[in-house]
Amino acid sequence: MTGPGGLPLLFLDVDGPIVPFGPRAGGQPVFPGAPGAPGPPEAGANPLLDRIDPALGPRLAALRCELVWATTWEDEANEVVAPRLGLPELRVVSWPAPSDEDERDTRAGLHWKPRTLVDRAAGRAFAWVDDEITERDRRWVAAHHGGPALLHRVDPGTGLTDADLRVIGTWLRTV
Repeated sequence: MTGPGGLPLLFLDVDGPIVPFGPRAGGQPVFPGAPGAPGPPEAGANPLLDRIDPALGPRLAALRCELVWATTWEDEANEVVAPRLGLPELRVVSWPAPSDEDERDTRAGLHWKPRTLVDRAAGRAFAWVDDEITERDRRWVAAHHGGPALLHRVDPGTGLTDADLRVIGTWLRTV
């Protein structure tokens, strides 16, 4: 990652924002192979992948930022999720092994991702899209990150929506 002068980073979680957990609009089947679902399921495929909206990829790619996977899917996000979105291979945050400091953070109500994301950003402006962000995470990032940051919580039932992308796009245009 480059220093503070590069494009803002957009750290993307998969479960919740990209793979929503709620039912599809109009009562359409969610899982491949469900009655009425288009086409047979891929052998061994994660059934939740059918929840990915392929139209989301071009909308993410159009944002003025560098997209980075920030998910426990790690490299598998490039192998499985990115192709369904029509995205190229993205950089991936590799999560360190949990430490005593991480355990203290978790007990204090801080999500386990912010410390690593702030380190990866290295002063660069960043947005983090996740369904588990809290006010405590926002306060911690504000106190420990030297650059602009947007921590945007996404409703895991709907995933990233046009409204979410407008908020993120507006913020990106201001940094």
